[in-house]
Amino acid sequence: MTGIREPQQERSRTTRRRLIEAALGSFGERGWHGVTVAGIAERAGVSRGAAQHHFPTREDLVVAAVDLLGQAQIDELRAQAADLPSGASRIERVVEMVLNLYTGPLFRAALQLWSVAATDEALRDVLVPLEARVGREAHRVTVELLGVDESRPGVRELVQATLDLGRGLGLANLLTDDTRRRRQIVREWARTLELRLGDG
Repeated sequence: MTGIREPQQERSRTTRRRLIEAALGSFGERGWHGVTVAGIAERAGVSRGAAQHHFPTREDLVVAAVDLLGQAQIDELRAQAADLPSGASRIERVVEMVLNLYTGPLFRAALQLWSVAATDEALRDVLVPLEARVGREAHRVTVELLGVDESRPGVRELVQATLDLGRGLGLANLLTDDTRRRRQIVREWARTLELRLGDG
């Protein structure tokens, strides 16, 4: 019995993942109002009935998508952390990693949701607590990667400013390739952090 249940559970997880990834892609390309659960199901290669079994509404998909997006960002940071150098060059590498989180298709999808949530109260009620949780985890991992002590005055704010800077640069990258300017900003912000975080 267990042997039968495990493949079924694995298929169920795979179906959910495909639907979530299809949702993120659809939100990023077509926006919130241009997407339906049926359209997401078609994109994922899943029957409409199976899609609605897992996610009866778009809001249910949003919850799962934001969870996946947040976890994917954290997983990406942790995967890159193994190759981090020590010393001053570590700070610049961490800054680069964090800022680059906000340049891909997943961030574009999140922006679509945020934009709609600004005027859609139901979506905002779903999104705000999820984003707060994702933000806390991203902050915690950034502190860990930088190897800093948040009890020191100003450190928490500097870490948060790094994440906020990443989001801002992600916006700047939406319409044009902002890679060159972002590299320069990474270097300058890393120098600022080295000076501030190296004190005391």
